[in-house]
Amino acid sequence: MKPIRRPIQRQIKCRPVEFIYEAKADNVSLTLIRKKNGGKADSLNMGINACVYPYFICMDADSVLQYDSLSKIVKPVLEDENVIAVGGAIRPSNSVELNRGRVIHYKLPENIIACMQVLEYDRSFLASRILFDKFNGSLIISGAFGLFKKEAVIAAGGYDPTTMGEDMELVVKLHDYYISNDLPYHIRYATDAICWSQVPERLRDLCRQRKRWHLGLFQSMWKHRVMLANPKFGLVSFVSYFYFLIYELLSPFIEVFGVVTTLIAIAVDLINVPFMLLFFLIYAVFGAILSLTAFFARIQTIDLEVSFKDALKAMSLCAFEISVLRFIMVCVRATAFFGYKKKKLRWGSIERKKINLQ
Repeated sequence: MKPIRRPIQRQIKCRPVEFIYEAKADNVSLTLIRKKNGGKADSLNMGINACVYPYFICMDADSVLQYDSLSKIVKPVLEDENVIAVGGAIRPSNSVELNRGRVIHYKLPENIIACMQVLEYDRSFLASRILFDKFNGSLIISGAFGLFKKEAVIAAGGYDPTTMGEDMELVVKLHDYYISNDLPYHIRYATDAICWSQVPERLRDLCRQRKRWHLGLFQSMWKHRVMLANPKFGLVSFVSYFYFLIYELLSPFIEVFGVVTTLIAIAVDLINVPFMLLFFLIYAVFGAILSLTAFFARIQTIDLEVSFKDALKAMSLCAFEISVLRFIMVCVRATAFFGYKKKKLRWGSIERKKINLQ
């Protein structure tokens, strides 16, 4: 790469440039910008300022796009001029072999923590996000893979470097800006635009990640609390906002409270223990069925093959994931606010492994 001198109009506020490098190969230009450190959101804002096309894509460094992901994530934009953002589907790449964006060998991770996250991701991306897409109610586009209209993001003010969940905050901000100004818009979800991304394999790293996600969720919802029960925002307020408020933000506290009261009820003999265990078993089986349905549906829809061993592994771990791992994450999220004021912008380090590219 060669250093160049190129003026960049900072339409969105960000830290200043130090050096700019550029390289060209096969009619493709690659630009690398070195700037004063201001965090991920600040770097994304610099990239938006530097890009010269009407749409841009944001990705994480530990992610790889499937060969057809770009054509599929841009499809909603070609079909509707009012589309200002499109989110892709994230799939864990741990133990997956990729060759030029094509999956040449798919298997579940050997690591149990990563394996359970495969089930969790499939359930998440094939459930609520598809529902929200039906009424333009998506409040989050994963930072690992998302397409945005440049002028829309600039008008809304870009990424917020003061939040830990800058990806969700931007999408909520776009809803707020366009609805408040009575502008037509759509935010879509492209279920077949797949990005393969690394997930944590150590429980400690997973806890750090989920704690950060929960703090980012709180910051985004608090900043845009004008949406709460506001008729002007329609279903975005009364379905999407309430879903994230109750089911995502407050659910850890509700579940911990439920467990504590159950234990107290057992201690003072106010509960039918066999009935309680049966109820918990029904809950675990129902959750396991949802996870397996999402997992095998995703395998079929993107033409992957799963071995008999991996099928058994998925079936054996699904109940454990929905009960044990979920409860651990509930405790982590419920305690995320301890030390919040001191560490509210610190991500913490997470160990990553190299993606298996052929």
